[in-house]
Amino acid sequence: MADESLQQRRHHPLVFVDDLAMPTLSDEDRRHVTKALRLRSGARLAVGDGSGRWRWVRLDGDADLECEDDRISTEPGDEFTLALAFAPVKGDRSDLIVQKATELGMHRVVPVCTARSVVRWDAERAAKQLARHRRIAREAAMQCRRVHLPIIDQMAEFDALMAGVDGAVLAEPGGPSLSPTDPPPAMIVVGPEGGFEPDELKGRPTVGLPGHILRTETAAIVACAALRACFERAA
Repeated sequence: MADESLQQRRHHPLVFVDDLAMPTLSDEDRRHVTKALRLRSGARLAVGDGSGRWRWVRLDGDADLECEDDRISTEPGDEFTLALAFAPVKGDRSDLIVQKATELGMHRVVPVCTARSVVRWDAERAAKQLARHRRIAREAAMQCRRVHLPIIDQMAEFDALMAGVDGAVLAEPGGPSLSPTDPPPAMIVVGPEGGFEPDELKGRPTVGLPGHILRTETAAIVACAALRACFERAA
């Protein structure tokens, strides 16, 4: 796909659809396009399937979609996988973390329950939060013109997560800074307001984040920015 085409796409709205061969807007996306964005018949936009594949379409009449041509383009994925795990926080601050992690290019986002976690979801609440977070990530990806949707995982237990991810590091005050010459770590794990238990830290690599003692949502956003900066240097 030509660089010119990429630049053009970033200046036009993006909407995700279920079928690129015959793209149609959901009722919610139809309202977003016509009411929030105020696009009119003939307006150009891109539609994607969330996996990096996309095409040009134009609005036709009452927000129906007409494909410009037969071409479906593919934007390649990144060389490294950038992942964030975070201890959920009260209110809508977990939503903010998911939104900003998507905008900052994380490929995977995982809520994690640690020993000092205050927010703990039962199965019903966890299912609702998962659906909510995936919707928020979808909206954030459309807003920032990102054609690859991140993986939003269900709540994980700390020990199980650490056992399943090789190369994860824990965000801990006083830890070493991310190396500007090394590839980004497989995952940064941000703990709750009370921090990690000593047993959780024991024998595990840590990383320090810029600034003072940060709130969980601030630390998560800073961690995403640090990971992205590592990726940009390594790319």
